[in-house]
Amino acid sequence: MRFDDLFDDLESQLESELGAVRREVADEEERFRVGKLELRHRIRRAPGSIEAGLRDGYRIRLQPLAVGRDWLSGEVLEGAPSGTGAVVPFSSIAGLRLDEQSAYEAALPADDERFRLAERLSFGYVLRDFARRRTWVRVEAPQPVGGTIDRVGRDHFDVAAHDCGTIRARGNVTHIQIVPFAAVGWIRLQP
Repeated sequence: MRFDDLFDDLESQLESELGAVRREVADEEERFRVGKLELRHRIRRAPGSIEAGLRDGYRIRLQPLAVGRDWLSGEVLEGAPSGTGAVVPFSSIAGLRLDEQSAYEAALPADDERFRLAERLSFGYVLRDFARRRTWVRVEAPQPVGGTIDRVGRDHFDVAAHDCGTIRARGNVTHIQIVPFAAVGWIRLQP
């Protein structure tokens, strides 16, 4: 009878230790999974709008529409006139403000991890598209400028400065401003 109690006790201890080992393995696997997450995955998985604090101290709340390799785009909800579009390079983001539940959901494993085309596109590619379309943009930077993007290099771009609503023509352009990617806070698109 005493041996039965001893074996029951040993069996219970073994099950307890095996359970603890399984929990430790599961915890370590979760830490490993979270350690591989990139900012773009967190933004893509975040439900609803996000508030981005930029390096220059500016805050912008937006509804994300697309997330690229090193940028996000969306519609501005606070921080600019309603309907304004925005492209924000990740390098200008100082932090994202989410409520606790949204932050938790943004770190969950994605149900569908298919490779998305937008995630392959760089910030430079987006700027080249604006240049092709001759879109008027306002570059929010230490030296802000509004105009049409003329050329996009590897780490910089040229903006032909002119008033919004006017075409990019020799008589309308006041100057050409060369803007390093690293200086960009965000790109403002007119509603």
